[in-house]
Amino acid sequence: MSLSLLLAGQTVWIVARSTGVAALIALSLSLLTGMAMRPKSLTWLSTNRAVSELHSYATVLWLPLAIAHVLAILIDPYAGVRLLDLVVPFQVSYGAFAVGLGTISVQLLAVVTIAALMRSRLRRDSWLALHRLSYVAFAAAFLHGVLSGTDLAYPWLMGVAWLAAAILAMFGARRALHAIPVRA
Repeated sequence: MSLSLLLAGQTVWIVARSTGVAALIALSLSLLTGMAMRPKSLTWLSTNRAVSELHSYATVLWLPLAIAHVLAILIDPYAGVRLLDLVVPFQVSYGAFAVGLGTISVQLLAVVTIAALMRSRLRRDSWLALHRLSYVAFAAAFLHGVLSGTDLAYPWLMGVAWLAAAILAMFGARRALHAIPVRA
């Protein structure tokens, strides 16, 4: 099958959307399991090896899915996204804000990934500050999907996306409250 035949159909469009949704799901799992591993957040899960393994797996899984999403968007003739749009957010000719949020999300997640790979060489507070950018990256990715993703037009998928965001927001708020020192 030739590339022109693939491009003429909806194959690239389907790959772009499905990998985008799958990357968001993997990122959601990564964040939720990461929060669960913090002892003060969900104590009963913080020492669970399966949660730790799922966190590692989901963290590794979102990267190829996000790369496939970006590559499909780049070769989709209807999307009109250029390589420059992957570096400079908010420059695409349509949906600049929504697509720009996707660009920012990928950039932040690249920083988080590099920090994770360099964890042993970073001070704990530096690593933690960089690692916490994943929350901002998720928010940007979620809004990117809601504002530009045609797949979220399906009510069941929109419901799942908002449910995941609500769960992450709830546990994130609980985690933040536990992180604030109590003054005597």
